[in-house]
Amino acid sequence: MSSYTVKSVFEKEQVEMRKVYCNTLMELAEHDPRICVLDADLVGSSGVKPFFKAYPDRAIDCGIQESNMIGVAAGMSAAGMVPFVHSFGPFATRRCLDQIFISAAYAKLNVRIIGSDPGVVAAYNGGTHMPFEDMGALMAVPEITLLEPTDSVQFEWLVRQLQNAYGVYYIRLYRKTAVGVFEPGSTFEMGKAALLRDGTDVCIAASGIMVAEALKAAQSLEAQGISAAVLNTFTWKPIDDEALRLYADKCGCFVTAENHNTVGGLGSAVAASLAKNHPVPVEMVGVHDQFGQVGTEAFLREAYNLTAAEIEAAAKRAIARKA
Repeated sequence: MSSYTVKSVFEKEQVEMRKVYCNTLMELAEHDPRICVLDADLVGSSGVKPFFKAYPDRAIDCGIQESNMIGVAAGMSAAGMVPFVHSFGPFATRRCLDQIFISAAYAKLNVRIIGSDPGVVAAYNGGTHMPFEDMGALMAVPEITLLEPTDSVQFEWLVRQLQNAYGVYYIRLYRKTAVGVFEPGSTFEMGKAALLRDGTDVCIAASGIMVAEALKAAQSLEAQGISAAVLNTFTWKPIDDEALRLYADKCGCFVTAENHNTVGGLGSAVAASLAKNHPVPVEMVGVHDQFGQVGTEAFLREAYNLTAAEIEAAAKRAIARKA
């Protein structure tokens, strides 16, 4: 059962997400000899150096060989281990899609893939390292679970759940400090959206860095007499059909907000669910079939309209379409 509390003030957290990743895995590994970590020559970037030092027999730097790394993880899973695998998002997904599909998912094995720096947070690494397509590339892999945690609280909870879950999971990781949305101790349910704010005029479904923007937009809309619900859709697959149907009925229109290509992304997943269960107008805030570029995160958010102002404008368009 979910039990979460939303903060009243949204500010940058004090701890980097990658540190939460390493610390949580080290704590789990202390009591569970199955936990192991694989990386693709990015041990410093992913923050897992302390894990490599503490558990050298359960840590493998596979080098810049992501496809091979997935194969190694699959083999370790078949031997009873619980592998957590990391690379930058584009290389953890599109570079090794065949291995994820065949070696891990088709083989019914137990692998957790962490793809870091999703979308515009890749910043100066530019278009080659800026995954706007990572979730979309994996969306058609049968039985895979696709997740994008919002802050360190939700991410730590998620890593702990994956200790004893079974299957192939892909998690988008913002390595640095996220905006804190949830109070410590909050719990969630994979596959179920978390209602952050209720409303009756429009529902905003958001994940990752766009959750804080969605909440800002909802506050601004409220001052204008518009009631906006906000769903934290941190599980993209399987999407929460029930919550989407409920809020389609209650609000009559949706806005999706994602740091990802709307083609094959959260917007597409929400629209497909609603088309099947309760058709309503959907406006999509995200990257519209574009490549990435070099820049600061702040510049890129503006360049791709990943802002509260754009969500607010999209909400008004969705409401107008409903009428």
